[in-house]
Amino acid sequence: MVQNIYTYYTFNSQKRILLEKPNVLRRIFFSVRVVIGVDTWHPLKISFDDPLFASFYLLAGSNLFFEARGEDIFQGNVWGKNEAGVSLWVAVTEILR
Repeated sequence: MVQNIYTYYTFNSQKRILLEKPNVLRRIFFSVRVVIGVDTWHPLKISFDDPLFASFYLLAGSNLFFEARGEDIFQGNVWGKNEAGVSLWVAVTEILR
């Protein structure tokens, strides 16, 4: 098993790949967390293999994290886009087997 932990500083309106598609191993867990106070509203969009963000999850308010676990979770690129008016810290973790 391999655990990868990443921390990104994302600027306003910046989009980037938060997790790249695993090539050899399979992803069995991943989480995306916005590192800010729970009483603030700074949205971050996350999308799965969709850099245009036509379909996305919104992390904002009291919902500041997304996580998935199991053998059948998403195996592609996970994209993030900062929709806040300020820069954000984003912590990303994945476990591969």
